Amino acid sequence: MNAWIGLGTRFLPFADAATPDLPLSRLLRLALFQVSVGMALVLLVGTLNRVMIVELDVPASLVGIMISLPLLFAPFRALIGFRSDTHRSALGWRRTPYIYRGTMAQFGGLAIMPFAVLVLARAGAAAHAPVWVGLAAAALAFLLVGAGLHTIQTAGLALATDLARTETQPKVVGLMYVMLALGMIVSALIFGALLSDFTPGRLVQVIQGAAVVTVILNGTALWKQEPRRSAAELDALPAAVGFREAWMAFAKGGSVLRRLAIVGVGTMAFSMEDVLLEPYGGQILHLPVADTTKLTATFAIGGLAGFALASRVLGRGFDPFRMATIGAAVGIPAFLCVIAASPAASAPLFALGTLFIGFGGGLFSHGTLTATMNQSPDHQRGLALGAWGAVQASAAGIAVALGGVIRDGLVQSGVRPNAAYDSVYGLEILLLAGTLVFAVPLVRPGHRRPTARRMEPTQQIDFPMNPNTKTGTHD
Repeated sequence: MNAWIGLGTRFLPFADAATPDLPLSRLLRLALFQVSVGMALVLLVGTLNRVMIVELDVPASLVGIMISLPLLFAPFRALIGFRSDTHRSALGWRRTPYIYRGTMAQFGGLAIMPFAVLVLARAGAAAHAPVWVGLAAAALAFLLVGAGLHTIQTAGLALATDLARTETQPKVVGLMYVMLALGMIVSALIFGALLSDFTPGRLVQVIQGAAVVTVILNGTALWKQEPRRSAAELDALPAAVGFREAWMAFAKGGSVLRRLAIVGVGTMAFSMEDVLLEPYGGQILHLPVADTTKLTATFAIGGLAGFALASRVLGRGFDPFRMATIGAAVGIPAFLCVIAASPAASAPLFALGTLFIGFGGGLFSHGTLTATMNQSPDHQRGLALGAWGAVQASAAGIAVALGGVIRDGLVQSGVRPNAAYDSVYGLEILLLAGTLVFAVPLVRPGHRRPTARRMEPTQQIDFPMNPNTKTGTHD
């Protein structure tokens, strides 16, 4: 952590988010909860899907469904964010109880997951176990991890914005996602090294070790972060409105539903290959487990570069939705590189495509995230972040499941495996093209950030509407 701080604001993305009352060392410690989330994501969409499909011979469609199960909790992220906005704890905390609960759920899921996966695959001594036992145990493990990581991330990001000044909140959230990418990179490299000589016993050790590390990281991240409110402060708080009323007020903002729809379609386009990239490398390009696991690190490096570039450009007033469309445009040639890797038998071309998929996804995610932050009311940060995360994670879950089902369906109908994979990547290219078309109205001059252009005092601006008014005006 000291080494990162020593790099200074010139080299560390979002380091200028630090303030005297929220120094960089405290920010980086708080961001450790994102490292634990990144570690869980690498296990789910990187290491485990490759191991289950290639080493344990579990059908890709079943793997896709299992990996998408954690995302069943994604629609509840908006509710979690809202609840953490209005939570009244006897200890004076709002966000901390939710992060603690999420940590315990993620720990429990990871603790039982390796055994559940081995029973699901009917490997070794589990060969005679009833099928329903493996299905139920694996589903429970993946659901617990999903409930945990979504709760941790939503409440953690809301806590980060609570601690930051209003003008630095988007940068702080951006820093959190940079730490997520770094957590994915480091975790992918460690998992790849530990599983280079794969055995079921080693798989159990790695995943249960990740469960213990989750508790350590999140406990360190939360230590003395959230200030406690006194009983008098709790009594002075206004009566909280219901979730329905809060959501209706939030949805009245300018183009909110259209922006969320773009987040959903674009996320599907960047997520459908998640369950297929590593099996594609192993089955089509014949790469070993260690090399395909490193692909997740390559993907995360691309995402980190995208976030860093977007941070620098958006900090100069660039339209965030224009940045999102650039990310979608970068994704199209990236998927073409992945498709071309099979006939060329080129692992470097495959890695290049994976790198730029991550880069385009980073630009797209940061652009849509910044737009959401800019347009959300100050008192609804948790709800806004939860809504963005709910749409993004839900779309990713649907895309992951569809990717596995489409691939398996084509293979079973007689299509060659490489053509089945390429069909999924081609569908993602079409979704990216649709995202570009759908986002065009939001990147016109009339829909740019209000701060990017001067307005006359009497001219209306497309700010989110106050729940007690029918229009938003510039004072």
